[in-house]
Amino acid sequence: MSEVSEVPKESAEELVALAAEAYVYGYPLVHDLSTVEDFMQTGSGPLPPAPFNHFAHAGRPAPADTHFVPGDSDTVLSIAHLDLSGGPVLLHAPGTDGAYYVLQFVDAWTNNFAYVGSRATGTGAGDWLVVPPGWSGSVPDGPRGVIDAPTSVVSVIGRNACNGPEDMGRVRALQEQLALTHLEPGTHRTGLPAPDPDVPESLRFYEQLRVWMADFPPSAADQAYQDRFQPLGLLEEGPSPYVSADPALLRALTEGLARGRARVEEASRPAAAGGGWEMDPHLFDYNLDRHGVGTVDSPQWRIADREAAYPARAVAARNALWGSHGYEAVYAHTARDADGEQLNGAHSYVLSFEQQEQRQPPVEAFWSVTTHPASGLAPGVVYGEGGSPTVHIRRERPDDPAAAANWLPAPDGDFRLVLGLHVPGAGILDGTYEIPAVERSGEQ
Repeated sequence: MSEVSEVPKESAEELVALAAEAYVYGYPLVHDLSTVEDFMQTGSGPLPPAPFNHFAHAGRPAPADTHFVPGDSDTVLSIAHLDLSGGPVLLHAPGTDGAYYVLQFVDAWTNNFAYVGSRATGTGAGDWLVVPPGWSGSVPDGPRGVIDAPTSVVSVIGRNACNGPEDMGRVRALQEQLALTHLEPGTHRTGLPAPDPDVPESLRFYEQLRVWMADFPPSAADQAYQDRFQPLGLLEEGPSPYVSADPALLRALTEGLARGRARVEEASRPAAAGGGWEMDPHLFDYNLDRHGVGTVDSPQWRIADREAAYPARAVAARNALWGSHGYEAVYAHTARDADGEQLNGAHSYVLSFEQQEQRQPPVEAFWSVTTHPASGLAPGVVYGEGGSPTVHIRRERPDDPAAAANWLPAPDGDFRLVLGLHVPGAGILDGTYEIPAVERSGEQ
C-alpha cells in the first residue's frame, strides 16, 4: 500500500498549507500543458489546431482579449509546440528584410529560455537546432546555433510585425517559410502523458501535477524545493495515490487547492501605474536558471528570492501565459480616462503625446494601440509638427482628415486600451517614462 494512502503524520493544517504551496508552485506547469493540449486539439482564436512539431499560423493580428499571449493590432502570431522526446528538431527562420519578428521559446514550466529574432539575433534567415535535455549528439554543419531546451516539450511563440491588412501577404509568405524538421529518426509522441482517469475530479489538478512533474522535471534547485511535497503524494511514481486517497489527505488537498487558487487570484490583481495605465516590465523575471540564445542573463531580469519567484510565475501564467520578457515587449493597458472614469464608446477620447519630453513612446522596434474589444490603429500614423502623434478614439470616423488619419475605432459600451511596446527603451523599463492619460474630448 502506498504511504500516502495512510493518515499523514503532519497536522491537518500543515497539510492544507503544504497543498496550497504546491498549487502555487505547480499552477504554471499544469496551466501551460493543459493549454498546449487544448491548443493542439482545438486551436484558439485566429490560430487553428496543430500537432506537435508543426506551426499554426494566424491569418490576422491576435485580439487583445486572447487568453494567452498578450495581443496587439500590429503583430500576427505563429505558434508551434515541440516534442523533443524523439530527438532534436531543426527550426528554419526566414529573413524578414529588417521587419520586426520574434520566436520566443518557453519551457513546460513557462520559463522564457531563448529568443530568436530582430532584437536577439537579427533579421537574417537561419536554422536553429533545438535539442532535448541531456542530448549529447553531434551538431551538423549549417545551424546558426543550438537552443538547449530545459524540458522535452516546449512552445515556440512567433510574432511578425504587420503594417495593416495590405501587409498580410508579406507576413503569410514568412509564415510559410517557417519550418520544423526532425534531425534524427525517432519516435515523437503525439500527446502528453495522461493522468489517471480514475482520479476524482476534485484531485485532477494534483494528479496532473504529479504526472507532469515526473515527465518534465524542473531545474535542480526547483527539484530540491519540490521535495517538500512528498507528504502530498506528488512525488509518487507508478499508480496514482489519488484514486483511493485517505480522507485526511483528500480534505487537505481539496482545501489547499481552494486556498492556493485564491492566493494566485488575489496576487493577479494589477497595480495601477501613472496616468491610469497598468504594466509590469518585470512580470517574467521568475526564470532564474535557464538562459539561452537571445536572453538577457543579468540580475536586473531575475527575482532575487527563489521562493518569491514561484507566486510571481503563477501570476504571469494566469495573466499572460507565453508573454515575453520586458526587454522584448511590454503591454500597458487602461480602462480609465484622466478623470478616473470608465472608457466607453458613448464618448470620444484623445491620447496625445504632445506634452511628453519624448514625443512618442520610447521603443527600439515599434508601438501600437489597440482597443478591447479589439480594433487597431490604422497604419500610417500622422505626426504633428513636434513629431508627436495624437490618437483619436471614438466610434465614428472624424471629419477632420488629420484626426481621421490617427483614428482608433471605439466599440460600443465599455472598453479598455492596450499599448504594445516592442523592444521598449530604458524609460519604459525603469519607470521614468509616464504614458499620457486618455483625455475625454467632449465630442460625441
